Amino acid sequence: MVAPAPPDAGLAATYAAPASAAGRVAVRVEHLTKRFPVRRGWQALLRHPARAEHVTVMDDVSCAVRAGEFFGLLGPNGAGKTTLFRMLTASVTPDAGVATVHGLDVARQAREVRQLVGSVMSNERSLYWRLSARENLRLYAALQRIGGRAADQRIAELLHLVGLESAGDRMVGQYSSGMRQRLLIARALLPRPAVLLLDEPTRSLDPISARDLRAFLRHELAARQECTILLATHDRVEAMELCDRVAVLDRGRLLAIGTARELERHYGDDRYALWTTRPDHPGLAELLARGGTGERRAPRPHAHRGA
Repeated sequence: MVAPAPPDAGLAATYAAPASAAGRVAVRVEHLTKRFPVRRGWQALLRHPARAEHVTVMDDVSCAVRAGEFFGLLGPNGAGKTTLFRMLTASVTPDAGVATVHGLDVARQAREVRQLVGSVMSNERSLYWRLSARENLRLYAALQRIGGRAADQRIAELLHLVGLESAGDRMVGQYSSGMRQRLLIARALLPRPAVLLLDEPTRSLDPISARDLRAFLRHELAARQECTILLATHDRVEAMELCDRVAVLDRGRLLAIGTARELERHYGDDRYALWTTRPDHPGLAELLARGGTGERRAPRPHAHRGA
């Protein structure tokens, strides 16, 4: 009998927001709404040139993230996770509602907000592959107006932090996907952001690299760096293992929010798979009588070799 254990409660059991951040709100979203125009073909434009169609990608979403918290946004593709991140980085303006980062309005104080937020977006291709990791970080440090000895010291700290110290002088084109993802995180941390946004950071990684990156996020960034992290993912297990609390999004609407244990208790469904060589076992008959079993399948007969 195999009984898969439910996802762990995640950081709630091993990590708590620093005492200095207790009670403070890092990110607040109130009734946030965003619509985008629907692309239409030329025939539709010719027939109805004045007609405008829109799709709602964020629909009256409200939530708050405490300072020092590891907060998850869980939902399928198209749920609105990336759009929310773009609004928090002041790249997209909401149609309605208010979003603030440490009290700063993302629409009215966009420049100040960008100085507080670091982001690593999914499928990002902005690294220079013909430069080394150290040179990439030095270039972006200059863009952040960090130069001289301060830049060299900060780059050395970050390369050590993300585990790329020994590979800092290698060209990024020679890096694996996991190493490039770590470098993107190091780049986002250059200006010491108060809030870090991670949009599906393990999306293109193999299972081993994804596991290593999750361990890095959990133990290094959250527990030691005391950074407020918002993680967008479509992987339920990833969200439940990493995050203090999780918000579930679907088609732009907030369906539920709570700790991993709360969501599992209210919305989870424990399932078990059983294999037995005795289909007439009295225990199975008892489960059937109680309605405790679902589908039951007989094993397929093995094909005879050489037939």
